[in-house]
Amino acid sequence: MLLAASLLLKALAAALLARIAWLDFTTQKISNRDVVLLLCLGLGSLQLASVVAGSWWDMGLSALAGLVLFVGLFPLWILRKVGAGDVKLMAVTPFLVGGSDLVVFSLLLLVFALVTALLVKNPFLLPAGAFRVYIQHLDRKGVVPFGVPISAAAICTIAFEIAYSLNALILSL
Repeated sequence: MLLAASLLLKALAAALLARIAWLDFTTQKISNRDVVLLLCLGLGSLQLASVVAGSWWDMGLSALAGLVLFVGLFPLWILRKVGAGDVKLMAVTPFLVGGSDLVVFSLLLLVFALVTALLVKNPFLLPAGAFRVYIQHLDRKGVVPFGVPISAAAICTIAFEIAYSLNALILSL
């Protein structure tokens, strides 16, 4: 029952991440309210998973990773290389994916960030004219909505976690 509740919180977080990605893509803003809600969903899910597992290792590793990401990205925000919302979203993401899946998240983030950078620099690769014009506008402004690849990587990682948990549950029956 606790595992099901944890998976439900992760699914809600994935839906919120999709909303954040869309808003960041269209407005280049990530609201504090959304980041705090993600933090609450992540902490709740990690708490339930820790009780089921009988170990707090994942929560401690997630807290350490979140702190390292925030401290590491904060100077980039000061230098105006990334937005404040991107820094906060990256700091909260380890709580969403859990410490044990940070490697999966990191690899997916690398792939999605490279695809995003490629599309911003080469908008002609996009099929739809409206998206192409919008991406060219972002390139002229010098803005990259980094919340989109962060959210996409987190959503995929959460989907892997849910699929793995459901597979383990089915096999145990």
